[in-house]
Amino acid sequence: MAGNLPTYEHIVTDVNETFLWRMDDYPWERNVWNFHPEIEIHLLRKSSGMAFVGDHIGEFDAGYLTVVGPNLPHDWVTATEPGEVIHGRDVVIQFDPDRLRTIGQAVPEFNQLEAFFRRSERGLVYKGATRKAGAEMVEKMGGLKGFPRLSLFLELLSLLSSSEEYEVLSSPEFAPKLDAESLDLLQRSLIYIFEHLATDIHIGALAELSGMSESAFSRFFKKNTGNSFTDHVNKLRIWQACKLLSETDMPITDICFEVGYLNISNFNRTFLRQHKMTPSSYRRLTSQRRPVRAIDNPQS
Repeated sequence: MAGNLPTYEHIVTDVNETFLWRMDDYPWERNVWNFHPEIEIHLLRKSSGMAFVGDHIGEFDAGYLTVVGPNLPHDWVTATEPGEVIHGRDVVIQFDPDRLRTIGQAVPEFNQLEAFFRRSERGLVYKGATRKAGAEMVEKMGGLKGFPRLSLFLELLSLLSSSEEYEVLSSPEFAPKLDAESLDLLQRSLIYIFEHLATDIHIGALAELSGMSESAFSRFFKKNTGNSFTDHVNKLRIWQACKLLSETDMPITDICFEVGYLNISNFNRTFLRQHKMTPSSYRRLTSQRRPVRAIDNPQS
């Protein structure tokens, strides 16, 4: 969650282009919980982490391809070491759907995108052949200019709008209060949670920092993230546990305490509820996917 506090992201497209294409390192100043009126097509080229889209919290891996609709808050978080930079982690395409709607007045085929625009309002993640083909188009677009780039952009929109290989991310009930003061307070809270995740964190501490009662802060947090404080903390802790289970040989009991749980029973129960399997089963399934990174015992 490192980075500057969020503000409304003002996106400037070149006067000679219909959309913005940008490759970003991670972390950088715009890696925050943000929103904007443009539709965003986002390719996570490298690394893994947690995807926050509306009230959705889930894992992403390299090749993760999403579409985020207008004014839907979003962020993609990767755990990094101090000073670590992941070069070219993201490619972002942003465009104003109203510009394409205007074109539709003269070119009726563009009106076929309207259903896609409406679906994007809750956030979409693509799977299978669409994910692979879409990622290749997004990558290729960076080396093009002018009409060839526009042509490939329209081909990408055609692919994404016609594909059924997608999942909707955010719930229809998610309706945050999108003002600068609320986002500022929310980002401070999210940073605090992320930095204190391994401790016995309580909602009372955040309520006090926010100048609210616990009940008022609980309502505020639920309204603006779509998740209760407890669910948000548990999802983040289990995400960190999954990384340690798949990437290290750390004993499961040690992982339990490392990610902030005070007893193994609570950890196992929460893990099972989120992943429909035990931590040991998860480790067995992922053991062949990536090399194990040993964790030194600080007491040895």
